[in-house]
Amino acid sequence: MASPPPIEFDRVSLAFDGRTLLRDFSLRLAPGEKVVLAGPSGSGKSSLLACLLGFLRPAAGQIAIQGEPLTPKSIWHLRRALALVQQEPDIGEQTAEAWIREPFTFRANEALRDRLDRLPGLLPRLRLDPALLRRKGTDLSGGEKQRIALVAALLLDRPVLLLDEPASALDPDSRQAVYDCLAGLSGQTLLMVSHDTGPALDFADRTVRLAPPEVPHGRD
Repeated sequence: MASPPPIEFDRVSLAFDGRTLLRDFSLRLAPGEKVVLAGPSGSGKSSLLACLLGFLRPAAGQIAIQGEPLTPKSIWHLRRALALVQQEPDIGEQTAEAWIREPFTFRANEALRDRLDRLPGLLPRLRLDPALLRRKGTDLSGGEKQRIALVAALLLDRPVLLLDEPASALDPDSRQAVYDCLAGLSGQTLLMVSHDTGPALDFADRTVRLAPPEVPHGRD
């Protein structure tokens, strides 16, 4: 029997303040597929990720994760299949290493603690100095925070990886290192929001371009 799609949007519509962001949007990802959502600001890219996490509810349509419909009840266990890298991660006053390790202190992740052994090998792949682990989040640049957040997400090794502009604060060399790392992933399904276009996104299996919003200058 074929595996269910890790992510499926079925005729989803999003609306805010009487304005339609998306209408009848459908997208199905295959297991292990890497898909980029591209489009202008306000086209609903980040809002689709928020819907997957249960932070927003569509005005119409249905969303399913690993074949199970997303509902206010099911989201609590479906989130365990997802890892999110935000555009502006909030690490706070704790050190980067403490922030990375914190999810592994939760009972739900106890069996995953041995994955922390992969931490030293991930840092150089993303052009990160191991000394950064001892620095507080308030002392890190935006680009360093983005890569630390990606390290944390990769260590959790969830079936679905959600990325919201994960390289927006990076210099070209560091951005390429992130994309090279993502290209090397196997088995995980990836859905990434990006303003990048062209050869930089060649690692993706396909790019889905969203139309501009019906009313300009809206929320992304």
